[in-house]
Amino acid sequence: MKAASTDLTASTVPPSQADFKLWTPDQRLASMREALRHWQDGDDVWVFGYGSLIWRPEFDYVERRLATLHGHHRALCLWSRVNRGTPETPGLVFGLDRGGSCRGMVYRMAGAGVSDFFPKLWEREMSTGAYLPRWLRCTTDQGDVNALVFIMNRDNPAYISALPREELLAVVKRATGRYGACTEYVLETHRALMDAGICDRQLASVAADLARQDHAPGED
Repeated sequence: MKAASTDLTASTVPPSQADFKLWTPDQRLASMREALRHWQDGDDVWVFGYGSLIWRPEFDYVERRLATLHGHHRALCLWSRVNRGTPETPGLVFGLDRGGSCRGMVYRMAGAGVSDFFPKLWEREMSTGAYLPRWLRCTTDQGDVNALVFIMNRDNPAYISALPREELLAVVKRATGRYGACTEYVLETHRALMDAGICDRQLASVAADLARQDHAPGED
């Protein structure tokens, strides 16, 4: 049995490096201030996590709940040239793409910590401005909450619609960024969802294919 190829076909080639630009601190600050313009100082806020925020939130919270966001679904739809890839060898990270629904976690942050944590959150999630910060209703067993959600900006050059499975796997397996390997990121997200009792069949299938390729014998 042949090992899976890691060659990229033309349809997997990301946008030109000339289209890749990191946001400046001033751009991030302006975006954050716009997102918080209706926030009252001292009020608690909710943040929705659907990917690495589930297994690496990097902030203190006073409450966490399973939650469902309607209207968007979790997908590997964003080229990553920093966190899980490089400008030369980009990887893929999760975004909330249009349609369907997504099961994740909402975290309630104490209002006193917002001014300290939000700049760090923006540095992590909005390094290239690929997401649109929105306050959206999330459904939980304890009642609905209005949470900050980072949804995919389809107009951003880094957006990529669904790739054929073999091409997606090739991209994931070859990329590594400042936070580590893209494969690790995908598998950690899958494990975190399973531990939380969240079923994501599409991600489970991708994780199974990655594991299968890792254990596939090479050519004789």
